[in-house]
Amino acid sequence: MTASNSAPMIITGATVLTQTTRPAPGYPSLPSDDRAARGSVEFLENHAIGIRGDAIEWIKPTAEVTPAELAGAEIIDGRGKVAIPGMMNSHTHSPMTMFRGSAEDVPTHSWFNEHIWPMEVNLTERDVRLGAELAVGEMLLAGVTSFADHYFATDQIAEVVARSGARAMLASTFFSSQGQAGVESSAAFAEKWNGAAGGRITTAMGPHATYTVDDADLRTTAEHARRLGIRTHIHAAESLSQTESSLAKRGVTPIQVLHDTGILETGALIAHGAGIIEDDLRWLTPYADRVAVGSCTKVYMKHAQSGGTPVRMLHDAGITVGVGTDGPASHNTLDMLESLRLLSLAEKNHHSDATWLTSAHALDLLTRQSADLFGQGHMLGKLLPGYRADIVLIDTRKPHMQPMHDLAAALVLSVKSSDVSTVVVDGQVVVRDGVLTTLDLDPVIDELNSRIPQLTDLSHGRSIQDYQP
Repeated sequence: MTASNSAPMIITGATVLTQTTRPAPGYPSLPSDDRAARGSVEFLENHAIGIRGDAIEWIKPTAEVTPAELAGAEIIDGRGKVAIPGMMNSHTHSPMTMFRGSAEDVPTHSWFNEHIWPMEVNLTERDVRLGAELAVGEMLLAGVTSFADHYFATDQIAEVVARSGARAMLASTFFSSQGQAGVESSAAFAEKWNGAAGGRITTAMGPHATYTVDDADLRTTAEHARRLGIRTHIHAAESLSQTESSLAKRGVTPIQVLHDTGILETGALIAHGAGIIEDDLRWLTPYADRVAVGSCTKVYMKHAQSGGTPVRMLHDAGITVGVGTDGPASHNTLDMLESLRLLSLAEKNHHSDATWLTSAHALDLLTRQSADLFGQGHMLGKLLPGYRADIVLIDTRKPHMQPMHDLAAALVLSVKSSDVSTVVVDGQVVVRDGVLTTLDLDPVIDELNSRIPQLTDLSHGRSIQDYQP
C-alpha cells in the first residue's frame, strides 16, 4: 500500500457531481431526512476539490483556489473529467473471479449444484487470496472504491484489501451444516477485522441465506451483530420462487424470517431481494434506517429469473437500494457502471415507463444510497467537505460520451469502465492515469490460469452445499 500522504492534494478544473436537497419527483412524504432527496443530482463545472489527509477539505470554483493553497500540494488535472464519489459495490463474492466463465448457459439449480458448489470444494486459501487480488484490482480500475463481500477464507480477502488501499465491508460466509462453529467463526472474523486498515475495513455477519441457515443460527447471528454493533449481510428472497417455496413450506416469507429472528432489527444488507412482496413491507419499513437491498440486475437476466429487485416498490416505501454485481462467476465482470446501466434499462422496461428511474436517480442509487446501504452515508457517497476522499475521475472527452447534451445520461447510458482515469481512496491515489499504483495483477492472472485444471476438477463428487431453496 502507498505511504500516507502528508501533503495536501488538489483536483483542479473538474466537473463535480453533487446531490441536491430537492425531493425526487413523485417521492412520497417521509420523515425529515435525506431519503426524501433521492433522485436529484447536480454538476458543478470547473471546480476544484481540496484534500487533506483522508478527507475532502473544500470544494470551490477552480478560479478561487489561491496560490498559497496550490503551493506544496499534489495537483491532479481534472480538466475534461467528471469527479464522482467512489463507487460502492453493494453485493459481491470477489474471489469468484477464479470461476469467471466456468458455468455458463445453465439454469440456477445446475449452476449451483453441478458447477460452482462442487468446484468450491477445491479451493485453497491461496486461491481465495489470488481471486480477491484480481477482483480488487479490477474494481479499483473501474472506479469501485468499496465493496460488500460475502465469502470464505475471509482473512485472505481482508489482507488484500488492506494492502491494496481499497475499502470493504467483509462478511465471512457460513452454513448451518457447519454446526455452531460456522456462526462463531463468522463472529470471530467480524470482531477481529472491524475497523482495520485505518478504518477502511468494516465487517458484517455472514449467514449464507435463509434456506441454508436455520432460525436458531440466525438468532445467534443477530445476537453477535447486536454485541458487535454491525450489520448482517445475507441472501434472502432472491427470487419469487424462493418466496413461494418458503410460504408453502413454512407459512412465512424469507423477509419475515429475517424479522422474526432479529436480523432486521440489528440491521441487514439483503442480497437481491427479488422475491420481496408487498406484504413484506410491514417487516421492512420499521427498520428503514438500517435495512437495505443490494440489486444485481445482470445476474437475474443471465439466469432467466423473470424478475428482479422491486426497486420502485422499495423506493416508494423509503427502503434504500444499492447497486451490486454479485460474484464474477455469475456477473462475469465487477463493472458497476455496467450494472447501473442494466438496472436503469430493466426498470424502465419492466414498468413500461420511460420516465421512471431517470439517469439522475440512477446515479443517486450508485452513490448516496449505496453508501447508506453500507451504513456509511455520513462519510461516503457524496463529495462534500468533511467526507472521506473517495473520488473517481471519469474522462468525458471519449468519443462515445460526446457531444455532451446530458452529463447524467452519459454517465449512465454511454460511459465505460475504461473511461475511469484516476481513483482516490481515503486521500491516496490508487489508480493514476488508468494504472494501478498498489497492485501488480500480471503474476496473479498467470497463477490463476495455471490453477484452472485443479479448480474445475469435479472427480471428487462432493459439494459444499446442496441448492434446494
